[in-house]
This record gives sequence, C-alpha cells and structure tokens, in this order.
Amino acid sequence: MAADPKPKILLGVSYALWDLAERYAPELRDTVVMETGGMKGYREEIAKEEFHRILCDAFKVDTIHSEYGMAELTSQAYSAGGNRFRCPPWMRVVARDINDPFALLPAGVRGGLNIIDLANRWSCAFIQTEDAGRVFADGSFEIDGRITGADIRGCNLLVQ
Repeated sequence: MAADPKPKILLGVSYALWDLAERYAPELRDTVVMETGGMKGYREEIAKEEFHRILCDAFKVDTIHSEYGMAELTSQAYSAGGNRFRCPPWMRVVARDINDPFALLPAGVRGGLNIIDLANRWSCAFIQTEDAGRVFADGSFEIDGRITGADIRGCNLLVQ
C-alpha cells in the first residue's frame, strides 16, 4: 500500500503525548507532532529539550513543534521545532525583571514574560505571565519554564 501523501498533524497537551509515547509509541515519521505545553500537574515537569527527545525517540520524528498560548489570549505563538516561538504580527512578547515588574529587559536577557495581544479589535489583552524566558531582537522568544514558586496553570486545572 502506498504512503498517504496528505499532511498529518498530531496536536496534544504535553502530558497526554507523553502517555501516548510510553504506552503505544506509534511511529509517526510523516506526521507533524505538536505539543501544547505543560504537564498541568499530571506529570513531572522536565526540561523541554528532554521532553522533546523522549517524544522524538518514541514517535520516530526529527523534531517536535510547540504551541504557546493561554485562555486569556486570543492568539498563540508557534515553534517549528525546538524552543524558538514566533508570534503573529499583532502579538508581542517582552521580558521583564522578575523582581521589578516595571523594568523591561533587553533582547536575549532571561526574565519574566509579558504578552500583549491586539487580535481583538475592541480590547487589548496584556498578560504578565509567570513564565521565564528570553525575547530576541527579531521578536521571537524562548520559554525556559516557570518562575520559581509560580503556581501551576492550565485551562484543565480551572475545573478542579
């Protein structure tokens, strides 16, 4: 039987993809695998690089794509593998000093991340996250994890 030429995407919350990798490890060589970030309290939080290696090994893919967003925003940022996220033009991410919320940091310096989302014509979402990372001169950014002592967050935790 010939391979299916249609593109395929497997999109899932991180802990569920890890469960799938451990329990079944399907070979997904011709599939884009995208994780939506965070273990939401269901699994151990590990470094993204280690997590992506686990998924790549299990699914037999070269890279794992990622989505970064939250319920409070209208837009999301995406990585095409690795940990470098890119935003749509109406969304901006800036880094701030973790100890001074009004001190913005220069490109490449690690800090807490603030997000401005102008996707909704009638409002402006501004979120001061508890995620730590770096913003680069081209507007792309990396996520290092949560700020030490930050609460675990996620839509699925709101109902618990």
